[in-house]
Amino acid sequence: MSENLKVLVVIADQLRADCLTGALAAHVDLPNIRAFQDEATTFTNHFSVTNPCGPSRASIFTGLYAMNHRSIRNGTPMSDGLPNLPREARKSGYEPRLYGYSDTSLDPRIRPPKDPALRTEEQVMPGFTEALEMRLMESYPWRAYLKAQGYDLPDYAHFYDSISPDPARPARPNDPPFYRAEHSDTAFLTDTLLQDLAVRTDQTWFAVATYIRPHPPLVAPAPYNTMYDPAALPLPARLDSPEDEAAVHPFMRAALDGRWMHYLTLGCDPDLDQSSDEYVQLARAIYLGLATEVDAHFGRIIRFLKDSGQYDDTLILFMADHGEMLGDHRMWGKEIPYDPAYRVPLIIRDPRNPGQHGQQVEALTESVDITPTILDLIGGEVPAGMDGKTLRPFLEGGGPDHWRDAVHLELDFSEPDAPTNLQTGTGTATRDANLAVIREDRFKLVHFNGDLPPLLFDMIDDPDELTNLAENPAHAATLLRLTRKLLSLRMRHADRSLTGYKMTRAGAMKYDEN
Repeated sequence: MSENLKVLVVIADQLRADCLTGALAAHVDLPNIRAFQDEATTFTNHFSVTNPCGPSRASIFTGLYAMNHRSIRNGTPMSDGLPNLPREARKSGYEPRLYGYSDTSLDPRIRPPKDPALRTEEQVMPGFTEALEMRLMESYPWRAYLKAQGYDLPDYAHFYDSISPDPARPARPNDPPFYRAEHSDTAFLTDTLLQDLAVRTDQTWFAVATYIRPHPPLVAPAPYNTMYDPAALPLPARLDSPEDEAAVHPFMRAALDGRWMHYLTLGCDPDLDQSSDEYVQLARAIYLGLATEVDAHFGRIIRFLKDSGQYDDTLILFMADHGEMLGDHRMWGKEIPYDPAYRVPLIIRDPRNPGQHGQQVEALTESVDITPTILDLIGGEVPAGMDGKTLRPFLEGGGPDHWRDAVHLELDFSEPDAPTNLQTGTGTATRDANLAVIREDRFKLVHFNGDLPPLLFDMIDDPDELTNLAENPAHAATLLRLTRKLLSLRMRHADRSLTGYKMTRAGAMKYDEN
């Protein structure tokens, strides 16, 4: 344990980086997160290495690329033997407490077939103490709390429905849910966290708080449901028509089938035209309202830490698990290889390094860096084989002698029980329905398995990824260079958890392979 340092990790689900830096930053009010940036270090080029939720959190908490932890889909089990953040933190004397969810599917090989833990994909990563269960598909403590507040609970499938205040008209997306803001899922999680921390002020605690918001379904309690004027928001980045977007690549054609729309807003008028600009901008406005709700409760946590005298004793990380397309390229969700689905905020406050507070780091960082960074900062040992690197040198005002010049991203778009629309649309078998990305400051290559054509973008001249250069002869050398670079990266990061050891007459000797 390092100098009795307390640890707080806050994860917002599906929060885009450009809510803080980029196209949407001027259109969303996030005063508490922005104030925190002034007292912390912001990493402006941070990427989730995979998605959706389960795989992204597996990478955050294991420091491994999906190619190594292999929990590649929601519902795909993670091998029980992998080192992870909560288990390793315990070796340094911490009890990592989880408020929310880790979206971990547990290893069925070490559990009896009738174990209830195998009936849900939303279990808790081994090593965590589940201080508050707030899994999207369950959330029983929140349900019980709402019932105790006197609410007439609907069936859980309709918890996130918009409710029309006028029985004479169908619900609109920006109508509120049945619960009030002070009783929302975000408020309840924060209330529970603060109540628990209030009786632990004399302890060296380790808390991970994971908010489901602004993840869909997009429904927000007042005042967040109407906080932003849809007409005042910029339109998404996109080509002129759905046909133009579909023509980019077979994957994009399949991704445009609208599969994500069934859960975007619930309980609304079934005749709503979800492809219209009016609907798109309304949905974007609600998303931003939910982001502001998260900001308000993050502010409560920071005020509590300051008021209780713990702020300067606490290592604080604020991040998102992955991004959200939010209508860009006429798409929603995150299982898309464009930047908005992967680029996310990362803000870290190490109270021992005030000289770096308010600073920005432009180096390319990945979500696999989170666990090595925390373990390093609390005085723990980073297990061999982790793909990520500690960010400590940046937090201390310097930088490593050697740092990556590209990020590595992955996506598996298969399901083992039945082909997904993306498999069907691309004609890929389960083992081939995946892609890998290597993204430098300027160029970005998307390599598809299954003999599908690649994508190549110039991220400086074309930051919205509107022009595919892969078939442009002028960029053939760049395409080849990045393809070779991606192959080399994946070879270098093949599982190395034991390759640094050598058996000798003196015993097992461990060597640094860097």
